[in-house]
Amino acid sequence: MKLVSFEADGAPRIGAILGEAVVEFQPALDAARKAAGEPPLALPPDMTGLLAAGEAAMVQAARALAFAARPESIALRRPLSAVRLRAPLQPGKILGVGRNYADHAKEVGGPKLAAPRIFLKPTSSVSGPGDVVRIPKSALKPDWEVELAVIIGRPAREVSEGAALDHVAGYTVLNDLTDRALQFDHPIGMTSFGKGLDGFCPMGPWIATPEEVGEPWALDLRCILNGEEVQHGNTRDLIFPVATLIAWLSRFVTLQPGDVIATGTPAGVGHFRDPPRYLRPGDRLRLEVEKVGVLEHSMGGEA
Repeated sequence: MKLVSFEADGAPRIGAILGEAVVEFQPALDAARKAAGEPPLALPPDMTGLLAAGEAAMVQAARALAFAARPESIALRRPLSAVRLRAPLQPGKILGVGRNYADHAKEVGGPKLAAPRIFLKPTSSVSGPGDVVRIPKSALKPDWEVELAVIIGRPAREVSEGAALDHVAGYTVLNDLTDRALQFDHPIGMTSFGKGLDGFCPMGPWIATPEEVGEPWALDLRCILNGEEVQHGNTRDLIFPVATLIAWLSRFVTLQPGDVIATGTPAGVGHFRDPPRYLRPGDRLRLEVEKVGVLEHSMGGEA
């Protein structure tokens, strides 16, 4: 499934993509259960709650989608163009991984990492598909980073690499926007703060579940800025692959349903170009992860 959070008729809703349409889970499940002579069953109203409700809730969501796919259930489908997609979920925590592609680690420089380099992005940094991300006047060097993001679906604490992917609900596209001035020019360096400004974590357009994506070992990533490709990489080049990251992180913190791991970015970010290049109001970005989706958003000036 491609799980979405969206806005329709002025209210937030959750559902899934069906071709060029969106199916809201609760009305479709109500119809499916009524047709089968079963009593109503309420699903959680938000995506994080749905993931936390576990496998039983996901089975009911899949049942709702299948019922809506019937020819006679056309009334349960909304045209994708008639709704506004939002960030797929509001995470509990966002864990980022720095210098996790060999080519990006080379352009950044420094010693080879013996363990993942972790930073945090606050939930207030989350924005969604089609949003205009405002660049604060104080953010002097805003930069782009296309990433595969992992969405946790089951609690994970001290899990092995072999079992790590069993805890994945799905994947989404994430732009790890970063103010390089805060990250590198500040006397003490403030990586999490430079990556945590309001709106500086665009995500979407949906959560592609593992059966949609398959194994995350060889997925192409691209970032296109104003029609120009500025990044192109592949997850086969991750220094610490997805399963390794989940296992390593779960040694220190419990990963909960709805948590997000931003797995790193390939080479081609603006700061390490010659000359450096930074984002400006009016810039448009298209971020692609193979088998996952395409996230588009733009940059704006501070209101």
